[in-house]
Order: sequence, then C-alpha cells, then structure tokens
Amino acid sequence: MSRRQLTGIVVSDKMAKTRVIVVDRQKKHRRYLKYYKVTSRFKAHDEKNEYRVGDKVVIEESRPMSKEKRWKIIRRIE
Repeated sequence: MSRRQLTGIVVSDKMAKTRVIVVDRQKKHRRYLKYYKVTSRFKAHDEKNEYRVGDKVVIEESRPMSKEKRWKIIRRIE
C-alpha cells in the first residue's frame, strides 16, 4: 500500500523537528462550476531541522508522531 504524498511550501520552521507545510489545491464549486483555491496546513516531521521557510517539499503520510503531526518530509524540490 502506497502512502499519500503531497507537494507544498514550508511556511514555518520555528518548532524543533517540525515544519508547517502549506498545500494549495484547486477545487470546483458544485453549483457554479468555477474553480477556487483551498489552502491546507500540515505539520510535518523534519528529523535534522534541515528545511527552511520557502523550501518546496514533498511530504508523506506516516504514523501519528504527536497530537497534530501525521506527516514527514521526504525531499526538497528544486
């Protein structure tokens, strides 16, 4: 079974071993059929504190590591 992977941007690196990732996606309105932007924020595990604000990264689902942290950072995208 493959785990979900999402692409997003690091918006906060103030916590130890945790980064906040913003994932934007387009959603279609059911009635008006127009697309609108939906933003989701995920807390992701960063073991070595190597990712900084502005980095584009790939995150992957994992086991729960804390109350809100259920993702881990896989790699940086250039």
